[in-house]
Formats: sequence, structure tokens, C-alpha cells
Amino acid sequence: MAHTAIPQLLRGTARIFPTPPALLRLKYSALCYCTMNGTMKSKKKTDHLERTANNFRQEVISPAKVCGITNESETVKRLRLAVSNKDFTFKAGQWVDFFIPDVAVVGGFSICSSPGLLEEEGVLELAVKHTVHPPAHWIHTQCTLDSEVALRVGGNFFFDPQPADSSVNLVLIAGGVGINPLFSILLHVADFLRNQESEGNGYKMETVKLYYSAKNTNELLFKNNIFGLMNEFPGKITCSFHVTQQSSQISEELQPYITEGRISEKELEKHVSKDTLWYICGPPPMIESISKLLENFGVPTDCIYFEKWW
Repeated sequence: MAHTAIPQLLRGTARIFPTPPALLRLKYSALCYCTMNGTMKSKKKTDHLERTANNFRQEVISPAKVCGITNESETVKRLRLAVSNKDFTFKAGQWVDFFIPDVAVVGGFSICSSPGLLEEEGVLELAVKHTVHPPAHWIHTQCTLDSEVALRVGGNFFFDPQPADSSVNLVLIAGGVGINPLFSILLHVADFLRNQESEGNGYKMETVKLYYSAKNTNELLFKNNIFGLMNEFPGKITCSFHVTQQSSQISEELQPYITEGRISEKELEKHVSKDTLWYICGPPPMIESISKLLENFGVPTDCIYFEKWW
């Protein structure tokens, strides 16, 4: 499994980047604090570059053009970005530094599409919640089709098994917009399963279980996509949706999949095994609570991966 830590590549100034002058003036700030397995330490909301300085970053910064905009929910826009640079690649679960001309803050957003989509169509997708954070605000108020931005891939939080690696089960645990990198991983798993069926070789994927918690059913992103994957791969891909502040009646078609209340200890404990990897992304208190719970269950820390989103 390609989960080993990667030496620090970046320091604290923008001048080291081989970018156009307009991008060199940008100050780094974003929404995420990413880490691998191991001990977590709380940290103040500091600059994005400071928070992610020890994370892997590709050297290449690629121009990209917005080629699709849809409303994933009332508060989340889903962007489709065409990337022309053939050297631009990413692993399922990673994020991008998001450079916007004339916006003096750089965003950090997890990719929610699969690496396969980039390979086949030259595009990737982001799902961005509306906040006052300048890059997110720009996406919701000024971004249009054909808007031009620049992207650079980073992050140590990913699932990238190689053909000779041992098969594993995955448990993905998402809180709110923390679904983004986990949805990318889920789509990547689906690609492995399709290849198993059509080619019969390569990495042998076992099962994946997604636990996804949000305030209400309107904030459960990618619902229809996830249902489609569950129907395509019954028994291989399963999902349990949780809502914590549902005020309206849950629609009849969603009721079989929805649990009101938080993800329980009992639900998670039944997945504990030596062949299971755990990926968690969401608010820091949720991650800290679940990581501690898994360790109490005896899950080795090198089988627990997490990414915090502030």
C-alpha cells in the first residue's frame, strides 16, 4: 500500500513555486489540515501552507478551465474542471491547491472524482461548500463556465493499491463535506471492481463500507451516485447514511438507507479485522473521537488514515 510518509517538499513562502507572476503574489490560506495515521494534535486555524507543509505536493501547477457547474445541494456547488497538462495526475483522496486569478487567497479542496475520470476524459471534479472563505465565495458567486484557474495536487491521504498488494476491506467514515475525498476513493474502488470483472487481473478489491453523516438528507452529497454504485456492486459496496439534525420527514425512497443519529460504536466494531483499512474525513472532533474508538477496539494506528477539515 502506498501510504508511507513523504519528505517535506515545501517551505513557507510562495517564491519557490514555478508559477506565473500573478500567482506568485497569492497568499496561502485554505480549509484543511491533513495528516496521516498516528497521533493527532489540535492546531489553530493557521495558514494552509503551514498546515500542509509536511504533506506531499506535486511540482507541476496546471492551468484548468471550468467546464461544468451544478448544484450538488443548496450550499454545495460541484465543479468540473478540464485539465490540459498531461503530467497532471492525482491519487484517490488527494486535494488540490486552487489558484484563482485576482483572488489573493489560495483554496485547498479535496477532489471528489476518480483518477480514472482524469485519465479517460482529462477532467476532475470538486464539490465546494459556500463559506466566506474567499476561494469558496468566488466559486459560489463569480465562477462561470470557462473561468480559468490553476491547480496543484497535494496530500498524503489516499488509497492507491498496486497489483501485487494484498487485498483489503475498506471502511470509509465521512462527516459533512468530508465525503469528498472518500467519494473519490469509493469511485476508485468501483473502477477496480469493474476491471476485475472485465479483465480478471490487477488488484483484487474486497469490500467497502461507507458511513456518511450529515445534518440532514439535503446535505448528503452524491446520494444518487452512491445508490448507483451500491446497485452496480451489491455486497461489495454498501452504505449507511446518518442524519443528526433532520427536521422534515425523510422521503420514502431514502428511508431504508437513513438512520437518525450519529454513527454508533456497535456499527463500527463489527468491521474490525486484520484485513481492514479505515479512512476518516470530517470535523476534527469527529475524527478524534472515532480514531480513539478504533484504537480502543485494537485497530493498529497504521490501519487508520484521516484528514481533518476545519
